[in-house]
Amino acid sequence: MKYYFSLNISRNEFLPYYQGQIYSIVVKTNLGKTVQFPAMHLRSHLTNDGVYGNFCLETNNNKFLSLIKLN
Repeated sequence: MKYYFSLNISRNEFLPYYQGQIYSIVVKTNLGKTVQFPAMHLRSHLTNDGVYGNFCLETNNNKFLSLIKLN
């Protein structure tokens, strides 16, 4: 299953996720479905400004497969 969503998280807002104080992130997909996944998967997409852009989360039987930044 693929889920498409946008994120707009500043560096300061992402800090508790990066430090492991908050373990999961909840997003609303472009189709309005709520999806939760481990925040650690966003670390590779963190820039000096934060985490911004459109993403595709791919799962299989509710297990994480990949998280790709689309732009």
